[in-house]
Amino acid sequence: MPETVLYVCTTCRRPDDDPDGPRAGARLLEALRARSEGAPDLRIEAVECLSVCKRPCTVAVASADRWTYVYGDMDPAASAETILAGLAAYAETPDGLVPWRARPEAFRKGVIARIPPFPESRPRPAGTLEAAE
Repeated sequence: MPETVLYVCTTCRRPDDDPDGPRAGARLLEALRARSEGAPDLRIEAVECLSVCKRPCTVAVASADRWTYVYGDMDPAASAETILAGLAAYAETPDGLVPWRARPEAFRKGVIARIPPFPESRPRPAGTLEAAE
């Protein structure tokens, strides 16, 4: 199975964040790392910003040759288990497309973007932008 990478925005801030404490995104990252120890083929990475500031906390899920998803509105205190369950379903698919009903509710409601897999390097058909250049 290809490795799944979970990117967690650590700069996400929620209105109820303590100005002197860690931001919500950083708290979510810590909760995910604590609950995912020993999870095979999962890498959790902190990122400084996913540019979805109106929908904190935000995460992105990616894997080679699979669709990438961006999810927002995650609760830093309660979403770690839900996110990990969603990642398990994602990892079981050949293309990253988890059936709608099999996704955790937070993923159904919180989806911001679905990005297709990066295309393989191959010659472009005549008439495409790159072929015309």
